[in-house]
Amino acid sequence: MTALPHRLVQALDRFNAAHPWDHNAHYHRWILRQLPRRFGSALDVGSGSGDLARLLATRADEVRGVDADPAITAQARALTANATATSFIVADALTGLPGKPHDVITCVATLHHLPYTEALDTFRRHLAPGGTLVVVGLYRPRTATDHLLGAAAVLPNAAIGWFKNRGRAAAPPTSMTARTRPADMSFSDIAAETRTVLPGARLRRRLFWRYTLTWRRP
Repeated sequence: MTALPHRLVQALDRFNAAHPWDHNAHYHRWILRQLPRRFGSALDVGSGSGDLARLLATRADEVRGVDADPAITAQARALTANATATSFIVADALTGLPGKPHDVITCVATLHHLPYTEALDTFRRHLAPGGTLVVVGLYRPRTATDHLLGAAAVLPNAAIGWFKNRGRAAAPPTSMTARTRPADMSFSDIAAETRTVLPGARLRRRLFWRYTLTWRRP
């Protein structure tokens, strides 16, 4: 890398740090578009501060958020104090999910923290027949396509950060305060393992260093 690109990268890093925005919340409305207009119960795995769970509650009769972090779960409860149909529990995503089957399961920026195949199998078992699983995840870029898509996101990422913060420096949104570790699986590995557990699942690389997975249980 020459000195100029390195300086540009450093400048972009400083700019993005001063104008943060939530890449995961960017896909929340997309998630809603994958779901029926109304459904019975929803489970949001890795629910964080509860933003997605509250959106799901506009469609669902009942929403349960699950997160392993007690502090952020307490924050989600405080932000959702008046919503009787939405609740949050502290639990392990593999062993502590509520027992009954759910019509919808969502999982955003959490799956790369878990054993991938085991997590998908757990979600499948907790999904009701005809139910929908929607995942927004992170992957490790390895191919030329991965790196080109990452490069294509650099300028839009900065522009959206500027727009959302109205040109002013800002602190990270509440939902971004928890740091996540980088993904270690490539998109091709994710696709291969998904096919063994969820035949017919639809996967797609997305902008802003994410992929999406949707699957409807027969």
